[in-house]
Amino acid sequence: MPTADTSPTASAGPGLLDALSLLSQVADELVVRTVRDTHEAWLDRVQSLSGRSRETATLSERVHRGVAGAVYGGLGRGLRLASEGLDKVADTGIGPRLEADPRGRFVNSAVNGLIGDRLVKERPQLAIPMGVRVDGRDVPPEPEALAAAFPAAGDRLVVFLHGLCENESYWNRGRDRLGTTYGEMLAAEGWTPVFLRANTGLGLRENGVALTALLQDLVDAWPQEVRRIALVGHSMGGLIMRAAGAVATAVEKSWTELVSDVVTLGSPHLGAPIARGVGEGSRGLGRLPETAAFGRILDWRSLGVHDLVAGLAEDVPPLPHAQYRLVAATVTSSPRNPVGHVVGDLLVRVESARGRDRRGADLFPDAEFLHVGRTDHFGLLNHPEVHAALRRWLT
Repeated sequence: MPTADTSPTASAGPGLLDALSLLSQVADELVVRTVRDTHEAWLDRVQSLSGRSRETATLSERVHRGVAGAVYGGLGRGLRLASEGLDKVADTGIGPRLEADPRGRFVNSAVNGLIGDRLVKERPQLAIPMGVRVDGRDVPPEPEALAAAFPAAGDRLVVFLHGLCENESYWNRGRDRLGTTYGEMLAAEGWTPVFLRANTGLGLRENGVALTALLQDLVDAWPQEVRRIALVGHSMGGLIMRAAGAVATAVEKSWTELVSDVVTLGSPHLGAPIARGVGEGSRGLGRLPETAAFGRILDWRSLGVHDLVAGLAEDVPPLPHAQYRLVAATVTSSPRNPVGHVVGDLLVRVESARGRDRRGADLFPDAEFLHVGRTDHFGLLNHPEVHAALRRWLT
């Protein structure tokens, strides 16, 4: 089975200098401007409390404001010049590639999750394309490339898609402790695991369109005729898979006709409290001039994070012929524990992962549900109870 952690030296893709240029831009637009705007807002507040405005400020206040403005302006210009210079050097291809090692891929995936929609428009060289991944590299969905990357390709595919800010190597979490992964275990049962990577900063529906196109190309170019597909998505990955299914069902002879099972691990079908809290925090901070700049930092969050506020409701129905398995976790042994009920797996609550709200509405009325206790959101990426359930469900 192909693994997701071993990687050759990359010769293409974004480089370290691209990342440093982005860092300079972010430092200017967020850090320097946030400090500047907050500083000025507090100066205005102090002056107003003293009965003065900018026009009637004392000499010392004007000097203070002028010196501060010059310092912030100089820092901003320096960072912008640094970003422009780094971009010019990066265009020559000099420097290490981010995709050359796991740490670089971790940074690239995290940045794409946070601002991936902006990267597509402003820095496309840093934007991650939806793709099949083997040994830390993209595999084109073409017959020769797939045959070389999957020499033991079978007719049953289990497709894995990660969550927000993650990449395909997250499915190896805890392998040193458990001695295996979901992909390795299912490969021993006759399945061919296929790991995908996505730009999780894009909106759910945009990623759904990209995923359905990729899966159709994958099925059409696969070395064997595909008889069965199982989808396994962690967190946001489960929502993207649902969105892809909704897009593809309108197409004749779609890959969705081969999907027998959909497994979501901690997916916020009804939204995630942490994403909702970020939005509310942004609006709250924006109400005061002294904190408005910090609200803009939260507003930098991507469309992908925005979409996690509400999840995907009944307007994205399940595939009618597929069996859905929904897995939720809590940090407590029982989901009825008050702490576990409130915090869930620290990111997603049980009712959201199950798709059943307090009013009794159920997105997946025929689904099988599994609760995993005493673990967190990322523990679902490789957990003994999920191993046993996957073996039972898929064999």
